[in-house]
Amino acid sequence: NKRNMSDVPQLIFPTVPLSNGLQIPIVGLGTSHHGGYSQDAIVYALTECGIRHIDTAKRYGCEEKLGKDIGQSGVARSDLWLTNKLWPADYTYTVAKKACLDSCSLMGVEYFDLFLMHWPGSFHSHCSNREMRAETWRALEELYKEGVCRAIGVSNFMVHHLEQLKEDCSIMPHVNQVEYHPFQQPNHLIEYCRQEGIVFEGYSPLAKGQALSNRTVLQIAEKHRRTPAQICIRWCIQNGVVTIPKSTKKKRIQENCQVFGFQLDDVDMASLGRLHDGRHVTWDPTNVE
Repeated sequence: NKRNMSDVPQLIFPTVPLSNGLQIPIVGLGTSHHGGYSQDAIVYALTECGIRHIDTAKRYGCEEKLGKDIGQSGVARSDLWLTNKLWPADYTYTVAKKACLDSCSLMGVEYFDLFLMHWPGSFHSHCSNREMRAETWRALEELYKEGVCRAIGVSNFMVHHLEQLKEDCSIMPHVNQVEYHPFQQPNHLIEYCRQEGIVFEGYSPLAKGQALSNRTVLQIAEKHRRTPAQICIRWCIQNGVVTIPKSTKKKRIQENCQVFGFQLDDVDMASLGRLHDGRHVTWDPTNVE
């Protein structure tokens, strides 16, 4: 019994308000060059699962394909939340502005809902990372004022990076997108972001699959008759974290979206909260100056 999804998306995907009043859907679909890229998965997520938040990056090399697949889905651009990211090779004021506009034209869109600096480090040696971040961020501030980016933010930034940006620039990031799963809970950073009005967004919610075989996660999944992936995603949501699980498999994408019909109790949340062991399943920005 196939449901008509056309009027469902707004109902099933709650949103989180940014400091500028925009609403970002709390669950999105991540895209990546790792594990390939699936057109079928993108179209399925948009047309059958009610996904309206897609996260990509120039680094992943799929902007053009993604733009075509979004077009093919028939979902109106105004109903979509599209996040893209600026790779450090494109840092500096002039290059950053051009790179953003180039990404827009590759994807066939006039604006991004969110545009992020992908990493706090720079590939340029003529100035410090701090100076490079400030110069590049000024380009993002202008893109924001021009309406090319409806919101701007950063990814993989730690507290010291954000503190410097606060001193050096005029607009605080609307979002900070960082690795977040039961084994990697940067609570000090999350607290800092909340104090500064920065929405915290997490990537790799399943710890690249490592969380799916964890005994605690499996026990909670059994208790709720849910899958381990759904437990991890639900945990993110209940912590108020925007999350973007990645998958190229239709069944998994559907499963990852079905996380609003149940609630983890305080005991579950506390058990998952104790799993933090500091491991990174991707790059670790802690020591970037």
